Amino acid sequence: MPKTILLSAGGTGGHLFPAESLAAELIRRGYAVELATDERADKYGRRFPARAIHIVASATLKGRSPLAIARTGLALARGFVQSWALIRRLKPAVVVGFGGYPTVPPLIAAVFAGVPTVLHEQNAVMGRANARLARKVTRIATSFAEVRMPAGLAAKVTTTGNPVRDMVIEASAIAYPEPTAEGAFHLIVTGGSQGARYFSDAVPPAIALMDADLRSRLRLTQQVRPEDMPRVKAAYDAIGVAAELSSFFVDLPARIAASHLVIGRAGASTVTELCIIGRPGLLVPLPGALDQDQAANARVLEAAGGGWSHPQKELTPEVLAAEIARLMRAPGVLIAAAAAARAAGRPDAVARLADVVERAAMGR
Repeated sequence: MPKTILLSAGGTGGHLFPAESLAAELIRRGYAVELATDERADKYGRRFPARAIHIVASATLKGRSPLAIARTGLALARGFVQSWALIRRLKPAVVVGFGGYPTVPPLIAAVFAGVPTVLHEQNAVMGRANARLARKVTRIATSFAEVRMPAGLAAKVTTTGNPVRDMVIEASAIAYPEPTAEGAFHLIVTGGSQGARYFSDAVPPAIALMDADLRSRLRLTQQVRPEDMPRVKAAYDAIGVAAELSSFFVDLPARIAASHLVIGRAGASTVTELCIIGRPGLLVPLPGALDQDQAANARVLEAAGGGWSHPQKELTPEVLAAEIARLMRAPGVLIAAAAAARAAGRPDAVARLADVVERAAMGR
């Protein structure tokens, strides 16, 4: 009977994708893997390679009113009871958390049950849920060498990198399709669940401002929310730009590999995939985030020479049009950025994280 490892992650791609990567690696190493998550996981977790997926109650604190605090507390308490029963039944060798408030009940239950715990932090700023758990867990793994987190945790921390799905590793084998000053230019715009609306508003008018010769070279792929699809399609049709639009691309890593430039947010998964695949990114960190984690992630890529970071408030259509045009006319700049991004990648991150998990399971 193989040992069981319980993974816990919030139900968004940023949390589930690295968990999916670790699950596949642990299965290759002979473990049985199960997942505890929330109801949002249906979109991203359909292909999750777990023996079973368990929906655990949780809630993110929204507001400081007594009612909001009480509702969150009740949801987390219900999740703790569910997680306690799950851990008693599964008897996992270790519980691994990937962030988001759905991680809290399983990790706390594991701590109370005396089960070893590992916390993985994807961002350059530790998330609030992870920060609340960090002092209680056995080990902490980070994506970046420098992560802003609570003090006094250094002895627990190992920098592993951010695990990526197998399809990202497969895409990384594709050489950068070096652009030319005259040929077709493949541009991908991906905003994630929180960013697609901004890019739907900003990118079409920016491209409309570009010279006709540049527009004619564009081969555009863009993530667009379903409710924005008609107006975005109409905007591109009006200026004669060939655009493939979808609310979700299952094969996004392969599309990134085929691109010359990626425009997007600066979530940990986006930055990691750009580095592993080796593609330049023009990043627009999500504004208004309490911890400014995406801004910190973008600075990592920019410091490595693999991309450019622009605050959303400063990226007017005029500025964005000028930046895209500059890069389309400077293939050497893009080729150098693609190489720098790849050099900053950690393609062995999943093996490193699996090693940390195995050591925790063995009490080392």
